[in-house]
Amino acid sequence: MRKASIALIASAALLSTALAAKPVTFALPEESVPVDLADAEGEPVVNACSTCHSLEYITTQPRGKGAQFWKDSVAKMVNVYKAPLEPADADAIASALARKFG
Repeated sequence: MRKASIALIASAALLSTALAAKPVTFALPEESVPVDLADAEGEPVVNACSTCHSLEYITTQPRGKGAQFWKDSVAKMVNVYKAPLEPADADAIASALARKFG
């Protein structure tokens, strides 16, 4: 019975602390387009990818894996993670990534 009372008191203390805490907010810097992902005008060739993750993340992926690797990666983003891409856009992105990263 004593353990249950201590657990109840501890739970109430945690709850009151959680309710009193104020959310922390901060501003992220505006993302710049990595040089590896920019077209001739400096625009990202894979702009839709930044809906879910940073463009910088793409540049950390393995190099030299070939076109099929990128086609499979984009297909996974669409089929598994539900990336909002039309089939033609997915093909264009996979092709651009294959050209840039092999």
